[in-house]
Parts: sequence; C-alpha cells; structure tokens
Amino acid sequence: MADILASLRSLMASQSPPLDALLVASEDYHQSEYVSARDKRREFVSGFTGSAGLALITKNEARLWTDGRYFLQATQQLSDQWKLMRIGEDPPVDAWMSDNLQKEAAIGIDPWCVSVDTAQRWERAFAKKNQKLVQTSTNLIDEIWKNRPPAEINPAVDHPLEFAGRSVAEKLKALREKLSSEKARGIIITTLDEVAWLYNIRGSDVSYSPVVHAFAIVTLNSAFLYLDKRKVSSKVSSSLQANGIEVRQYGAVSSDAAMLASNQLDQATGVNSGQNGVCQNDTCDNDLIWVDPASCCYALFSRLDANKLLLQQSPLALAKALKNPVELDGLKNAHIRDGAAVVQYLVWLDKQMQEIYGASGYFLEGEVTSKKIPNAPCREAMKLTEVSVSDKLEGFRASKEHFRGLSFPTISSVGPNAAIIHYSPQAKTCAELDPNSIYLFDSGAQYLDGTTDITRTVHFGKPSAHEKACYTSVLKGHIALGNARFPNGTNGYSLDILARIPLWRYGLDYRHGTGHGIGSYLNVHEGPHQISFRPQARNVPLQVSMTVTDEPGYYEDGNFGIRLENVLVIKEADTEFNFGDKGYLSFEHITWAPYQIKLIDLSILTPEEIQWLNRYHLKCREILGPYLDTNEMEWLKKATEPHSSFVGHMVAT
Repeated sequence: MADILASLRSLMASQSPPLDALLVASEDYHQSEYVSARDKRREFVSGFTGSAGLALITKNEARLWTDGRYFLQATQQLSDQWKLMRIGEDPPVDAWMSDNLQKEAAIGIDPWCVSVDTAQRWERAFAKKNQKLVQTSTNLIDEIWKNRPPAEINPAVDHPLEFAGRSVAEKLKALREKLSSEKARGIIITTLDEVAWLYNIRGSDVSYSPVVHAFAIVTLNSAFLYLDKRKVSSKVSSSLQANGIEVRQYGAVSSDAAMLASNQLDQATGVNSGQNGVCQNDTCDNDLIWVDPASCCYALFSRLDANKLLLQQSPLALAKALKNPVELDGLKNAHIRDGAAVVQYLVWLDKQMQEIYGASGYFLEGEVTSKKIPNAPCREAMKLTEVSVSDKLEGFRASKEHFRGLSFPTISSVGPNAAIIHYSPQAKTCAELDPNSIYLFDSGAQYLDGTTDITRTVHFGKPSAHEKACYTSVLKGHIALGNARFPNGTNGYSLDILARIPLWRYGLDYRHGTGHGIGSYLNVHEGPHQISFRPQARNVPLQVSMTVTDEPGYYEDGNFGIRLENVLVIKEADTEFNFGDKGYLSFEHITWAPYQIKLIDLSILTPEEIQWLNRYHLKCREILGPYLDTNEMEWLKKATEPHSSFVGHMVAT
C-alpha cells in the first residue's frame, strides 16, 4: 500500500498543473454501485472492499469517507496510512478539502467517474479559496495499476417479452412523449440498468448485475446504443435494428454527445427525420438535452451546452420502478422459488449443526455441551464455515427454474462478523459456524423473471435474553412497516420511523436505510424511491406497483448482528374512509421464509403482531409446500407451528 501511494503521489506531481490532491471514486463511468473488477480503483488504492466510499490522497495524507454500513469493515481493512472519515459524523469531503487544502489548490478527478451533481457541489465548496477541480486526461490509478484486470467481452442478450412485459417500441414511444412534453429533443442515458431496461437487453459485464457496459442516446427521431460491438450477436443486432436502434462503439458516445449538443447527430448518422419519432426536427421547438445530473458523468456533461440542458432525474428511473403486471407476476414467482431454496437451506443447515456440533437445533433452546460428537468422523473435514454454507445456499438456488446467478455477494456471518453490516466472508479468513452464536445471512438471486433479496437471522443453541429482546424489537419494526397504510404522496422518509420505534424504545438503532427498490432481473438495489432517514428519501413518493424491501436491523460491534428482510410490493389499500380523497396505499409481502420462533421474546409482542406472524407462517406453508419434499415440509410445519403462547391467536387455514 505504501508503494501504491508513493507511486500515485509521484504521478500527481508530474501533472500539469501539479495536483495537490486526488479524489478516487468508487463508481465507474456509469455511476454504478457495483462495478466490474477492472473498475475497482478505490479498492485497489485503499484496500477497502466496501461498495461505497471515496478516497482522497494529498501530498501527506490519505483519507477514506464511507457511510455507517461500513464503519467497522473499513476500520479492519484500512492500513495505518489511511484515516477513516465517518459520513454523518466527520466533515464531508468537500468541506474538509475546502478547509484543509491551501488556497488555489488543484484537486484532480477522472471526470468519467464523477457525476455532474458531485462535481458541481465540489466546485461550489472550492470557490471560497479559489481552489480548482482539475479533470485529468487519464485515470491516474490506471497508470500505476500494473495488473489491472482486462475488459471482458461478454455477450449482450435479448430479454424476452415474456419476462419484460413491455416491448422496446412501447418504451421508446413513452420516452419520446416525455421528451416532447419537457421540450427536450434528446436524452443521454448513462446508468446501466436504465439502458438494459429500455432496450430489453441483459448481460454479464458486472458481477451480480445482469447488465452490459453501455450508454444510450435517444432523440425524437433516433436511438443509439454504445457498447463494444463484439458483444452483439447477429440475433441481438437484428432485434435492435428492428426497433430503430443503431449500434455504435462504446467510445463514440463522447463525440456523439457533442454532435447531439450541436443538433447534428441525426444528420450525421443518416437518420430519416421523423422516423419512429414524435415530430419532425424542422417543426419541433424542442431544444433541450436531458441529462440526469445524479448519474451522468462530468466528462459527457462537459461536451454539452450548459444553457440548453434539462438537468433533472431520468424519466426512466420511475418508469423502471413502476413494475408492469408481467414483471410483478415474475417477481412473485421468483420469490416463491427463492423462498423454497431458503427453506431447503435451513433444513440442511439445521441437520448439519446438530450432527457436527451437537447443537440443540433450530427449534429447541439448549446449551451446547460439546462441539464434537463422540465417534463422529474428523470434524475438520466436516466443519461448516461462513463460505461453505453460503456455497450450499447458492446450490439450492441454482437448482431452481430460471436461475442465472446471485444478485449480490452473500452476507453469511456468524457472531461478531454479523455486526459488520455488509460483511463479505473470504475462504481463507472466514469464521466457523458456532451453535452458541447468532448466524445472519443476507442473500438473493437473479432469475429471468425477477431479482430476490432476503435476510434471516437464526440461532442453533440457546440465545441470551438480550439477543431475543433485540431480535424481537427488530421483528416488531419489520412488522410495523410491512403493515403500514398511508396516503398517496407519502415518501419513504416519512415511513422509515415505523421500523425504528421499537428499537428506539430501548435506546437502540441502526445506521442503514430501511428499504430499497429491487429490479426485475436487474440491479438488486433500485431507485428512485427508498425508505430511509436520509434526505433523498423525500424526493419520490411511494406508488402502486413499486417494489421495496423492509429490512430493519440491530448490530453490536464485537458481539452479534440482527437483520430481517422481506421484499414488498406497494398496492392500493382498502380503507373504511378516504380522507382528502387521496387514496391510500399498503404493502404486500412477496418473500416467504419463516422467522425463528426460538429467537422471539413472546412477552414483547402484541396480540396483533402475533396474529400477523401466524398468518404469515401459514402462508409460508401454503405457498412453499408444492416446492418441498416430505421431510422439508415437515420441517417447515414445525418451524411455523405456533408456540403454546400463540394458540389464542391462531388463524384458521
């Protein structure tokens, strides 16, 4: 790490002008959350592997900013040469640079890896000391990264209408109508999932996300796709051409953006004005170019006329989030198969924990007197680790119809590791499962008909009273949010408190948001809506047919972590009254897997919460039953059987 920083500082000094500081973002050219191996520049320079973070290297210091999900992980991964800056507790990076760097300091960025919003915010902060943002001609990390992974040439594939639900022609027509209504003659689309969704294509350029490294430009009369042409088969090419989409090389997006700005793109590419469009170029008064400042990179923005830009959220963000009926059916079916895989995993894991470790198991509370059963085979060969069990879970998922891979790296964490919110176990360093400790697994899969994300927390020995109280408080928040009814126009910022109140009662909390959208065989984290305490959760109201997760948690550093997560679909609510004629909304759970009764302190639950739990568990039996064998179904019946304290609240099937 010292050699990397030394080489980087030497390169910074050789620039014109010499750089006083360099910012290294986590994102790629498309502002992606998850990036390909060759785009993990911030990880390369800092050693920190979390998905969110920003590195700052000055002549004498190296600092890394990240959010509350990663405080503990960053503390463990950063070397002594780095200082951790905690977002929300320490000064933000722009304020720190403005206050601590000298007047007229030059701060370098790769403009392809920084959004318009971010770059402009930094420039405003720098103005008071005449500091300047310098766009480097190349990425300086790439210059010193000698073994940088090569670009992979993975094929782009059509996403069939039977899964997409809407044709490319329909989507382009709706987009052009939106452009016309906003007086825009074109839009530059930079986020990978928006390009994939609009053109009904998928790929494998980024691990866990079925997307292709590509840009798109759509005008009132034409449409372009920018990617490595080697990824496009004749079949996909024909499909794109049939929808009036011209395939161009990935790097051509920069020059084409400049031609779009000068209103020469359609003419230069020989597009027949008006074909497939809303109106003729010479009869339209549309003169704006639409770019999303939160996702468009500063490099492309710099090629455009700032006076003729429509800087607002991409219209595709909301269109993609509002799932059509085919997508909703697919998501529900994918979650049923996924729930069956999770139950099969729990059945297997319960048996293994008892056979190998002498655990009391999933159902019984008991002290583990021995970690090795007499006369058992060599336990070293049998032992369960965070990685080996997560591999087994992937195997159960892989047996399901339409499986295409995981939707993110499985968080398989035991004991203290479960307190690391986005923990990623590694084969050489991961922990062995311990029947006397909490085990948390947060996982999901990509299926052709939907993307899944589920978290369950379990204990195979005897949980402490404190662990049970914490688990039950998380469960109460999980239930409260999932049962919410709220008027149209409500945003996720307003609902976030519902999941925290049971924890706040004890002075507890968690440092991450409570819910995110989820894609339809696309990114596992999808906007533009969210349920969170963060201000941006105010930006978009929750609407019918959106998906969102419900995932409160609690984490004690060095001890344990708890999280419970289901995916919900927003639907219209049937209410007795309709105050203000607004209409009311509610949630529908589409994730199916049992909560562990043994971890619940029944005295903390209300009768209504117990009734909800009974109903949910009975639905798990009904919905997952056809996908399980006799032994698995018997296990599920036992896992969803009401405790004696529940009997008065049973709901008949």
